[in-house]
Amino acid sequence: MRVAVLIPCRNEEAAIASVVAGFRAALPQADIYVYDNCSTDRTRERAASAGAAVRSELRVGKGNVVCRMFADVDADVYVLVDGDGTYDASSAAGMVEMLWRDGLDMVTGVRVSASRAADRAAYRPGHRLGNHLLSGLVSRAFSVQCADVLSGYRVFSRRFVKSFATRVTGFEVETALTVHALELQMPVAEMETPYGTRPQGSASKLRTGPDGVRILVAIVRLLLEVRPFYLMGMASMVFAGVSVVLAYPVLATYVETGLVPRLPTAVLSASLMVLAFLGIATGLILEMLTRGRREAKRLHYLLFPAPGLDAADSCSKD
Repeated sequence: MRVAVLIPCRNEEAAIASVVAGFRAALPQADIYVYDNCSTDRTRERAASAGAAVRSELRVGKGNVVCRMFADVDADVYVLVDGDGTYDASSAAGMVEMLWRDGLDMVTGVRVSASRAADRAAYRPGHRLGNHLLSGLVSRAFSVQCADVLSGYRVFSRRFVKSFATRVTGFEVETALTVHALELQMPVAEMETPYGTRPQGSASKLRTGPDGVRILVAIVRLLLEVRPFYLMGMASMVFAGVSVVLAYPVLATYVETGLVPRLPTAVLSASLMVLAFLGIATGLILEMLTRGRREAKRLHYLLFPAPGLDAADSCSKD
């Protein structure tokens, strides 16, 4: 089993050496790759001195780095982790074992703090609230339970990595990873892992407001790509509900007097109902197109063997 640890980072000289050392101790046989994303400090030097293979991605954005790592590195199991020192390296062995033993395609490290004080220090309230809301939205859309959609600590199979293709460029890539697994109905699991604070001198690149909006927009766009009828159907229900509310007093007046004194309201109500039907029709058309793309993605995904499949067993079955 070839294991590759993938660490995207930018300006993490304060933490990267300890991160590399931690994963070297947790996974002694793994190949550790640090992909530098236009750092202006000594991140590259610190990573190289710690024993990691250092490479570069010149397009700024975590999504760009992840796509580059997935394209370049060849392994059986991939461990993706941020280079900020907040994730627990000792959990990696258990996550890799779970993926390989159970034949999974993704294991997500669910962030858990040792205490409330540590949770407040490591997890800003805005980040915690946003993660809860976005995780709930994705869970509801796919009828599954996702505890931590925005976790940057994950373990993947080869067939997950080599079938993953996305256009996202920033921190919304974590959501894209989750949606990719759920869209193709991959076997996935979650494992709780300790989450700590950044070391002194390290600053977060995540901006709560702007990046939260970007992630929300990315979720809507991803749902439009993979669950168009669900998204368009929800919008159509809203339009239809508002239309019925506006139409009720107009119809009541018409029944009593035979007149339509609120003509603008009647026109608005009718227009909203037309939009609702158009939304449903559009959703059905997009859903049929999406099924074709989904089947093509799954066929590519199935080209690779499942993790943990023993070659001897495979030959004996033949």
